Amino acid sequence: MIKLIPFDGYEFVPGGVCAPKGFVAGGLHCGIRKNQTKKDLAMIYSKVPCKAAAMYTQNKVKGAPIQICKENLVNGVAQAVICNSGNANTCNADGEEKARTMCKLAGKALGIAPEDVIVASTGVIGQVLPIEPIQDHVQQLADSLSEQGGNDAAQAIMTTDTVTKEVAVRFSIGGKECTIAGMAKGSGMIHPNMATMLCFLTSDVAIDQLLLERALQGVVADTFNMVSIDGDTSTNDTCALMSNGLAENPEIVDASSPEYRTFVDGLYAVLMNLSRMLAADGEGATKLMECAVTGAVDTKNAKIIAKSVITSTLFKCAIFGEDANWGRVLCAIGYSEADLDIHEVNVTLSSEAGSVQVCRNGAGVDFSEEEAAKILAEDEVRVLVELGDGVGSAVAWGCDLSYDYVKINGDYRT
Repeated sequence: MIKLIPFDGYEFVPGGVCAPKGFVAGGLHCGIRKNQTKKDLAMIYSKVPCKAAAMYTQNKVKGAPIQICKENLVNGVAQAVICNSGNANTCNADGEEKARTMCKLAGKALGIAPEDVIVASTGVIGQVLPIEPIQDHVQQLADSLSEQGGNDAAQAIMTTDTVTKEVAVRFSIGGKECTIAGMAKGSGMIHPNMATMLCFLTSDVAIDQLLLERALQGVVADTFNMVSIDGDTSTNDTCALMSNGLAENPEIVDASSPEYRTFVDGLYAVLMNLSRMLAADGEGATKLMECAVTGAVDTKNAKIIAKSVITSTLFKCAIFGEDANWGRVLCAIGYSEADLDIHEVNVTLSSEAGSVQVCRNGAGVDFSEEEAAKILAEDEVRVLVELGDGVGSAVAWGCDLSYDYVKINGDYRT
């Protein structure tokens, strides 16, 4: 398991999505997945209605639940999440009907309006979603919800993930103890253009709904949208945030206030660490890759360069083979279409084993291949790209490309 990156003023706490006040969750096996040992139905519930916001995939082929989520969140209010794994409910003639039925079933089981339910599905595309297993188990799931159920919910949304992905941070606003938490899933088909995969976020902070949406959009741009595992953008990507205000802090209504900045930074602490977890658990991955770019013309160009490096198939293979083939970094920078002076590029490879500069001013330098191999043998590898064009900076996360990625996706449906 990769290390959490700490932030001053924010304490990591257990509990997952149940860490904020007023939230309960749970997960169970209902029968969508053949393997009875794997949970496949998750639920999150807030004891009071929440301000809510969400972001979705930019893939033109969208899962049916996304359309229903958009309809339900028009008023910016939600109180629960229901999500199944094992079936994406995508490219099906009755997909939207099934997604609406999931909302109705969850609403009835919880005693809330169906329109206050966020619905999501993940799994195989193009197979009809059987609604009967959900119908038969949704009341059991609702009755089992507890403040200790966050990890069960996180397990129930997994597909090819090998570990659950949960982060919660506690901090103070206006003298009140506040918490933001999240759980996510995703190991393959990760190349976001909004958010990636599925991510459900909970918060007890009192905040204006428009500011909640603004914060989510801004932080996703710097975290989830800077992750890539395989270059494929999913049809079902959803990132939803519910905040119920039970922390009882003075409501955040001003985007220029220090309280709003505190909320945004807390959200970043959660999503940045979830992004690292997603990249580290990429299908078949053996290493987490991080590319940090500094000195770019601006942030936009820094992001282009960072993502180009971590999405380079050849460089991902080199990292898997622990080969310091830095020319592949320069190649990825060169075809990125970013605005830069290639003669000002410096590249350094680093990890807990040390660091070694492999390129200076766009040209190779003498370095120890043995030392470089030791650096690349670590579970987390950083690529530092220094430019001389400005003050723009960005970080992107990815993983290596191993033989197992092909094996996993060669028989995904079997």
